[in-house]
Amino acid sequence: MDEKEKEVMEEILEELEEASAKKQQRGKAAASKREAPPGKTTGTKVDVQVGPEEDAAAEANAAAEEQEAEPSGKKGVFGRRAKKDPSKEKLEKLTAEIEELKDRDLRRQAEFENFRKRTEKEKAQQFDAGAAHILEKILPVIDNFERGFTMVEETDKDDAFVDGMNKVYKQLMTELEKVGVTPIEAVGKEFDPNLHNAVMQVDTGEVESGFVAQEMQKGYKYHDTVLRFSMVAVQQ
Repeated sequence: MDEKEKEVMEEILEELEEASAKKQQRGKAAASKREAPPGKTTGTKVDVQVGPEEDAAAEANAAAEEQEAEPSGKKGVFGRRAKKDPSKEKLEKLTAEIEELKDRDLRRQAEFENFRKRTEKEKAQQFDAGAAHILEKILPVIDNFERGFTMVEETDKDDAFVDGMNKVYKQLMTELEKVGVTPIEAVGKEFDPNLHNAVMQVDTGEVESGFVAQEMQKGYKYHDTVLRFSMVAVQQ
């Protein structure tokens, strides 16, 4: 048993002793009143016989007087004021401070995570914008390759020079496809203003109205971004 528990036990014993002594005093007073003979006088005083009802009323009044004599606001064991534990108050204060620091730390972590994601997104956008600018410069080279192949005669298609140029062209297109560059489909597709740039209307009868009938210049996309719109003729 530690010192605090001993102190509480001593307080309880003191209160029990006080309550027992008061009870004995009230019992003696009531007994003396009951033993007094009716009508007997001592000096100028007259002893009056007290019945059970009066005895009970006297005890109730004594108890009420004791309660009124005690200071208000007492709490704890047997009406004593509960003593505040300074160590407990200090622990509660430290716990509250720890919870506040935890909440602050979580908020800062969330802010840093949002900042990191926003920074990464901005970097990716800047990289895509720079890559798109460079890829746009390469598209005219592809156009020149394709125009050159259209000028090759059928008898010259097996020529070593033409075959070498064709291999270079295919290698270039393969590398562009690896980084996300793809041609936009146009002929036979429904006209889409987000992908196609209509420069004229034609009546070929090969496709339905509102569909792309001819492609004058091929368009390309870089991932989901349009590098160059397809220049097309739309069926009337």
